[in-house]
Amino acid sequence: MRIVELTPALETQLLRARQHRDVEAERIAAQIISDVRRRGDSAVLAWAKKLDGADLNRDGLWISRREMVAAAKGVSADLVQAVKHASRNVQRVAEKQLPQPWSIEVEPGVKIGQIVRPIETIGCYIPGGRHALVSTLVMTVIPAKVAGVGRVVVVCPRPNSELLAAAHLLGVAEVARIGGAHAIGAMAYGTKRIPRVEKIFGPGNRFVTAAKQLVSSDCAIDLPAGPTEAVVLATRGNPRWIAADLLAQAEHAPDAGSFFVTTSKVFARRVQAEIAEQLQRLPATNPAHVSTNRSGAIVIAPSLTAACDFVNRFAPEHLGLPNNVSALLNKCRAAGTLFLGPWAAQPMGDYASGSNHVLPTGGWARRRGGLSAADFVKCISIQSIGREGFSRLADDVQILARAEGLLAHANAVEVRR
Repeated sequence: MRIVELTPALETQLLRARQHRDVEAERIAAQIISDVRRRGDSAVLAWAKKLDGADLNRDGLWISRREMVAAAKGVSADLVQAVKHASRNVQRVAEKQLPQPWSIEVEPGVKIGQIVRPIETIGCYIPGGRHALVSTLVMTVIPAKVAGVGRVVVVCPRPNSELLAAAHLLGVAEVARIGGAHAIGAMAYGTKRIPRVEKIFGPGNRFVTAAKQLVSSDCAIDLPAGPTEAVVLATRGNPRWIAADLLAQAEHAPDAGSFFVTTSKVFARRVQAEIAEQLQRLPATNPAHVSTNRSGAIVIAPSLTAACDFVNRFAPEHLGLPNNVSALLNKCRAAGTLFLGPWAAQPMGDYASGSNHVLPTGGWARRRGGLSAADFVKCISIQSIGREGFSRLADDVQILARAEGLLAHANAVEVRR
């Protein structure tokens, strides 16, 4: 991994690299979505065969309950225990995140409140590239269950036994063998065999991300979750552990971005040497070999303040603060999730700590945090106005309505006098 000095030009280059529109992915995703809207299930099956090599006429579009039960019986007891452990922690956090109903009397006769209602039908997209991501199933299904979502539809292009076993353990009834932009289009607009959902959750590759953005005017989506990003900010610590965290995120994909930010050139070289050594122990096919050279860097900042300012503008998906936590935490204002202290290995959050791993990328952490149970509900305001409250508000409401030229608004008050 290269070592570079933090300069305005370098920062501009790094930020711009994430902000370009993927025109090719958008074009292909738009073509696929349009075909799914036009031809429905026929298009879904055709694209699944073309892109994933899946013959859904032969294998079936939907996973049967029998298959899920068989998968649950066939996986190791250790995997079952791990899924249950992770699920318990994610559930505890989701229960804390869930918005609560409330009511307040803002003045005599005027009560305003909030009721919380779950989204009725959601879709969970589970990536299935080299391996189906069991952890993403946990991270999307558990908050949905906590929120009270009535129908959870899961799609995955290559659902393996581990994923199906986890789906059975989590009580998921609907799992389809599809992925890519055609799965997003099918869930967003519905077909005869695939239900239309109200909101789509889960990360995916560049074509899935583009598809989610394209359908977002018709179907809600969780957040932009593109290529993985990780930053570790430290001036001292264990270089072996820091390198391991950076490589853990770098292995997600060839375009994953892992960055070490420091003020120490000596420490930068120690981390660089550790990254090189640990890379040698990874298989040659591991994407980290590509991403560390193509997308990652060790950034030397002139000061700790400059380092923090850069991190805030970059707004990484994952941010590790292995030391000097009390001083740095207040200075870090934008990140999808933060890992505090040397023992907070980033994969802990990816799998089992309880914090959700569906996180904003591409700078979106400047605007919002990661997925939570709140994303699966609607907070609906309610208003209760009695005779006394009406009398106290009437004059001012009419004055404001007439100032805006909305005479029917004023009349709706006047007829009640």
